[in-house]
Order: sequence, then structure tokens, then C-alpha cells
Amino acid sequence: MKINIKYILISTLAISITAGCKKDFLNQTPEATIVGDNFFKTETDIKQAVNGAYSSLIGMGLTSYWLFGEMRSDNTTYQYNGTDRGLEQREFVDEFLSSATAPPIQQYWQESYTAIAHCNDVLDHVGKISMSDAAKNQYTGEAELLRGFHYFNLVRQFGGVPIRITSTQSPGDARSKGRAAEADVYKQIIADLTDAAAKLPAKYTGADIGRVTQGTALTLLGKVYLTQKNYADALTALRKVTTLGYSMLPDYKSVFDPANKNNSESIFEIQYLGSQNGLSSNFLYQFAPWTSGSTVTGDPGTNLGSGNGYNIPTQDMIDAYETGDARKNASLSLSFTDPTSGKVVPYVVKYNHGFVDRGKTNDDFPILRYPDVLLMIAECLNEQGFAAGGEAFNLLNQVRTRAQLPAKTAGNANAALNVSTQAAFRDAIFQERRVEFAFENHRWYDLLRTGKAVDVMNAHGIRQMAQFSTIPAGSYKVTANKLLLPIPQREVTLDNLQQNPQ
Repeated sequence: MKINIKYILISTLAISITAGCKKDFLNQTPEATIVGDNFFKTETDIKQAVNGAYSSLIGMGLTSYWLFGEMRSDNTTYQYNGTDRGLEQREFVDEFLSSATAPPIQQYWQESYTAIAHCNDVLDHVGKISMSDAAKNQYTGEAELLRGFHYFNLVRQFGGVPIRITSTQSPGDARSKGRAAEADVYKQIIADLTDAAAKLPAKYTGADIGRVTQGTALTLLGKVYLTQKNYADALTALRKVTTLGYSMLPDYKSVFDPANKNNSESIFEIQYLGSQNGLSSNFLYQFAPWTSGSTVTGDPGTNLGSGNGYNIPTQDMIDAYETGDARKNASLSLSFTDPTSGKVVPYVVKYNHGFVDRGKTNDDFPILRYPDVLLMIAECLNEQGFAAGGEAFNLLNQVRTRAQLPAKTAGNANAALNVSTQAAFRDAIFQERRVEFAFENHRWYDLLRTGKAVDVMNAHGIRQMAQFSTIPAGSYKVTANKLLLPIPQREVTLDNLQQNPQ
């Protein structure tokens, strides 16, 4: 489906200044400054501000989300580049060596709060502009959902963070009230998503396809409750999603094809437009081995053609696929041999669909898909009580069937397919989530919420250090304290925030 994504074209709001004669000119708000009083006049202005809130996703999707959601886990790593050490700080994220002064951490924090500020601007002014109730509800719901999404990421990465729910009107507002408790951050997230679910439409048409919907809010709300181990409320939210018309595509590989953007199983994806500067994606280049030249990208450009060697699938990830799993070849490739070492360097192909123009690709990035809803429902059911052959098994196997894998059942004669206890089903869901959502930035958060992160990452680190001699000493010494990122030192200093123990 070809989609018009003009709603994300504005990443920085701008206004035209028209000179005129006014008597009290000394008391005028400077027209060259965008503030609420001189920008928000019409519904068009509100919609433009909502579009600006969406635009924050574009940059974060290109680096921060996969760096901290996937490469920080055992799913991916990097290809060591001994000739260019300029992005070593990205490697430190993978190796649990990042400090409070690390630029990627500061960038993640700053991007998140800039995005939240866009949402706050909308919410502070949407009630003051004349428009239909339907439009007001939609814009309010979009801003609330996006704000809740950013806070959900922040609280899982940093723990308690400052809560800002109003726009900054003066320099005195710049300082926060300090870090809120995690419980209070989650309370705000749930409030935002609950109200968004009540206000957003179930679907859009035309140029608005791709905006967040009621299904997005409910799915994200279910994931928040699941993270809190509130299985009853998670199940309530997620079951509502199943009534909204979503369905899985028959073929896993086609889900990620740019020709199928915003398909029937897409609940939330970052919209990219390959033909536009500042709106295109570039995962093809970032995830290709840096020694691959134009072999992987197909781009003959001397500089643009080479990959960056990031988000490289680990051996652990490769080994996670069962024999015959159709998702493996649709997600990664083992076809490239490094000419400098003679070793195979795997790379992600899930977003490898060629380039539209030099350095520009048209691939969207999935945030939430319908199989996530099915597997989360199965997980909730199992946590409320194991039932052999019940609904939870049907949901799990629905996902496996598309992957061309045999069903898992209780009492199966094949030990690999036998799931006869609650613990075994829990492990089966965890495994299925890993391969179904590989390279979609779920793995790190699944490790955190299941309490497996320390043990899994330490074991993974041992294997990584045995495989790669270039990994610095002291890497992968993962403790409970290391599960949270350090608060950026700039914020600690300027906003007097308490630092996370490291």
C-alpha cells in the first residue's frame, strides 16, 4: 500500500511574519518567536504541532531505538572497525561500558524530552482552539499516546525520571521537580494511554493512514500492564485490540516490504519516505557490514555504498532459530564473507529492500505488530494459570504456523515441542518473542521485564569475549545496577538530578 505521509513532513515548526501597524507595538509578543500565544490560533496550527510531535520518531528510529532496544541485548552486536573508531561510544552500549557522559545516552534523553515537549505544546493549547469534538479528541489522543510512549521508554531505560506534562513558558520552567518515582511515571503513562484509547479513532483513511489509533493505545497499554505484571488489566486491554480488525499477513517476509506499509498487522510503525531529505530511512546502510562495499547495499557510491556494521546479528541470535523457521532468512543473512578476515559476517535483511536514492531507503520501522498482541495475551493467560491445549496454546501456535513451524503441545512426544508446565510455556513464549520480533527492538525490554537480563547478558558476554578478541576487558560485567542507563551527566549537573548507581 502506498501511503501519503505528509503528516510527518514538519520536524521544525515555522511561521510567516507579516508586518502590520499596531498601536501598542512595544507590548507585542515577538512574532519571530514560536510560543503558544502567537502560534496556536487555528485547528491547522494544532494539527501542525501534532505533526511535529510525530517527527521526533524519525530521528530516534534511525539510531536510539535499535541501539538501546536491540544492540544492548544479546540479539545484536557490531562489526569491529579498526580503521574508524569515531563511534566507539555505540560499542560501549553493547558492552555495558557506557558512562554518564556518553553522547548516545545524552542524545536519547534529549530527543525523548524534546518529543515530550512537542506533545505538551499540543495538550496545553488544543482545548483553547475552536474545532469539532472529533478533531479535538483525535489530536489530544495522539499527543497523549506519543507522550506515554516516550515516558515508557524512558522509565524502562533510566528508572524514575522527571515528569513534565506542561509546556515550558519561561526560563524558570526549565528546571524539573527532580526525578519522580518509577510508580509515578507509570501512573502518568497509564493515564495518558487510557485517555488516548478513549479518544482515538479505530482507523484512518487516505493521507491520515499511519497515525496512531485506538489499537495503538490499547496495545501499548497492555504492554505497560504486562511489564508491571498486572496480567488482568493487560488482558482486558489486549482483548479489545482483537476486536479492531487486525490480522497477520500470510507471509512473514512481506510484512516488512515497503510496498505493504501499514498493513493489516501493523499497529504502530515509524513512517519514512525514501524520496525526501530528512524523512528517509537508512537501515540498509547502518546494518550492512562495513567491509561489504556495495555488495550488500547495491549502492555504487564510494562512501554511501559501504555499510556501518551495526546491529549485526550475534551467534546467539542465529542459533535461536529452529530448523525450518521461515523467519530466519527473512530477518538475517549469512551470505557475506569479510574479505579481510575470510569470516562470515551476518547482517540484518529485514529492512533490506534497496535504496530509493543514494543513502535513502523507504523502509518503515515497526514498533507494534499484531503478533505481539497474540503472544502477550497467551503470556497473560499462562500467568493466570496453565491450561494444556487451551487458548494460550492456540495463540502461540498461530504465530508458529505462519513461520512454518510445527505446533507446541502438552505431552508432545518430540521433546523440543513438548510444553507441559506453566514454566515451560513461559519459556516457549519468551523464545517465540525473540525470533518473531528479532531486530524490532523488543528483546532488551523482554529481558528486563522477565528478570532474565543479568543472567542472560553475562552468559552472552562470556561467549562474545571468547569469539572476539577486540572486546575491551571489563565488558559485559552486568549487575542489577547496570540494567539502568546512567542519567546524562549534563542533566545531573544542570537539573540537580540524582544519579543511578553504577
